[in-house]
Amino acid sequence: MSDSVNPKKLKFLSEIILLSITLFWGGTFAIVKESLNDASALMFIAIRFSIAALILLILFYRQIKNIDKESLKHGFILGVFLFLGFALQTAGLKFTTATKSGFITGSLVVMIPIFQTVIEKRPPTLGAIFGTVFVFVGIVFLSSGGNSFFAIFEELGANFNIGDLLSLFCAVAFALYIVFLDIYSYKHDFKILTFLQVAVTAGLAFVITFLFDVTNIEAIEINVTGNLIFGLLYTAIFASVMATMLQTKYQKNVTPTKAGIIFSFEPIFAAIFAFFLLSEKITNLGFIGCTLIFSGLLISELYENLVKANGK
Repeated sequence: MSDSVNPKKLKFLSEIILLSITLFWGGTFAIVKESLNDASALMFIAIRFSIAALILLILFYRQIKNIDKESLKHGFILGVFLFLGFALQTAGLKFTTATKSGFITGSLVVMIPIFQTVIEKRPPTLGAIFGTVFVFVGIVFLSSGGNSFFAIFEELGANFNIGDLLSLFCAVAFALYIVFLDIYSYKHDFKILTFLQVAVTAGLAFVITFLFDVTNIEAIEINVTGNLIFGLLYTAIFASVMATMLQTKYQKNVTPTKAGIIFSFEPIFAAIFAFFLLSEKITNLGFIGCTLIFSGLLISELYENLVKANGK
């Protein structure tokens, strides 16, 4: 759709599309969990993004032929952040629990407005700040499981390990990715930028995979099964090609902070998929967390509409 359409409608459409991306991402947790029984984690990432890069090359060959130095540079930077996010999250999960990893990674919603202010010199609105607070508290509830509200903080304080640190770096990488995507997506054809970041992620994943294998950090494992093939195809087509392409094209129409709030719906969709596919239960605190995350998005949206209605 052309960017010449009504700005308000384009912004709303972009927010809906970004929300749909979190649905793709949410489905990956349960699917990848099953797929990793048949493949080492980094090799899975390498193959997943290689398939995605090949699909994008076939779809957008004519545009990709026109890559220039600036788009190559910016695509490489985005690819590095994207790879670091996935690799650090995967490595962190080897040394910490999924709950702690999810909570620390979710903290990127707090980092984004800071990076947005420092890097873009564009502070978030008051509504976005309030929305971020609600979302973060919601993530705390989700991460605390069936225990008390402070359970996740108690667990982190009692046993903060290397896996938690890697997860924190992962959150930083994804937060920087969202902010720099906001900067670069205005300057290039989204098709070229999508291909470059996916291809860079695939290339770096293969390099690190073989480096880890040689140094005995993680052995390369591949066992071709139906689960693995399905997992690779789902994550390559939906979570890599479609999600990255849509994010690259439409995120520029909302602020990075607002995008971070929207992306915080990912654990909600992950919990729903886990409930149906893995029979994992959603606790009462989990439901409260989901409600707070939804409230955070609602507060941010209502504040923006109220300000515009008052002509401020």
